[in-house]
Amino acid sequence: MAEKQKEMSFLGHLEELRWHLVRSASAIFIIGILLFIFQKEVYEHFLLAHRKPDFITYQIFCDFFNFLGMDSTFCNVAFSDNLISLKPTQQLMNAIWSSLILGIILSFPYLLWEVWRFISPGLTKKEIRSSKGFIFIASFLFFCGIAFSFYVIAPISIHFLYNYQITDLIQNNFTLDSHIGLVTNMLLGVSVLFELPVLIYFLTKIGLVTPEFLKKYRKHALVVVLILAAIITPPDIASQVIVAIPILILYEISIKVSKMVIKKQKKDAQKSTRV
Repeated sequence: MAEKQKEMSFLGHLEELRWHLVRSASAIFIIGILLFIFQKEVYEHFLLAHRKPDFITYQIFCDFFNFLGMDSTFCNVAFSDNLISLKPTQQLMNAIWSSLILGIILSFPYLLWEVWRFISPGLTKKEIRSSKGFIFIASFLFFCGIAFSFYVIAPISIHFLYNYQITDLIQNNFTLDSHIGLVTNMLLGVSVLFELPVLIYFLTKIGLVTPEFLKKYRKHALVVVLILAAIITPPDIASQVIVAIPILILYEISIKVSKMVIKKQKKDAQKSTRV
């Protein structure tokens, strides 16, 4: 009888998980459909915004270098050729996949909420109280990563890659898929990196990471960060430094977060021993 109840409990958890996944997928598809309906506006004002010479980042960089008395190619940004669509179905499929990817990005807070609803019944009241700001903080960091990628990394990368040419004998003719893939990969990649403090919080809670460990391997982390920066940015030092700085700041914040978790765990342990 006990085994049957245990089996029913397990099946009940699977059923609950299934509905969480269904609701999460539904949210992604609903937002994706809305984005697909307004695909022209999404492409012109977001996914292809970096191909416009008057994009705000180009103007800011131009003004900055002018203030320093230096000439900059950001003052003369030009994209003469349109992107190429090589297959009859390429634009349609690209619009569908882009809508789904952006649907995941925009529904991220709701997806976190569904995850929280699934795991919260297994937490104590104290754990629930201490994790109240989880959804807000994780969502805030995620969208900070999106903004940083969209306004800093993407325009620098696109400006560099579109103007990089080995010789005049080679002509750059970029496809729609390659451009949209570059933008969406940077958006998702950087936004995930910005979740580092949240990841460190949970790793510290379960005892896999300590502040001492993070401090000891700070130099190794710097090397990893520079490698990641080299992967998601053009191969020039300035871009890699611009990307590496916020990630290193997040790493230092993660050390502080880990210290806070350890301090709270020690305090709770002392209270329990007194009782």
